[in-house]
Amino acid sequence: MRWLALVLLVWSALAGAAIDAYGFHDDAERDRFQALTRELRCPKCQNQDLADSNAPIAGDLRREIQRLMAAGQSDDEIITYLEQRYGEFIRYRPPFEGRTLLLWLLPGLGLLGGAGLLIALTRRRRPTPGLSETERQRLAALQAEEES
Repeated sequence: MRWLALVLLVWSALAGAAIDAYGFHDDAERDRFQALTRELRCPKCQNQDLADSNAPIAGDLRREIQRLMAAGQSDDEIITYLEQRYGEFIRYRPPFEGRTLLLWLLPGLGLLGGAGLLIALTRRRRPTPGLSETERQRLAALQAEEES
């Protein structure tokens, strides 16, 4: 039984060591830190933000962000600093400017194009022609037969 307690104690110590602990002065500072780490992408994982990534570089960047915040830098200054080191790819939402215009507008243009194509295809369908006089007479005869 003592071995089990020892194993659980060692396991819990190791699990606790993996958690980053940051000291914040207030809730607003913690919220700011969380917003920044959610807005920035992990350079290694590429599809995870810094807050969710377990990669060592993500941990380093979280500590760097906390250090820069403690040094009094604004969010824009921190993002600019990280962009200079890791490129624009570190941002989940690139800035809206000339060279990223297509990236921002492409989803809307795709939806508009798809809607236009759908409208064009539905209007292109030919309406079924009406019945000829012979067919109407035949239909009326069949209906009369069915009723009697």
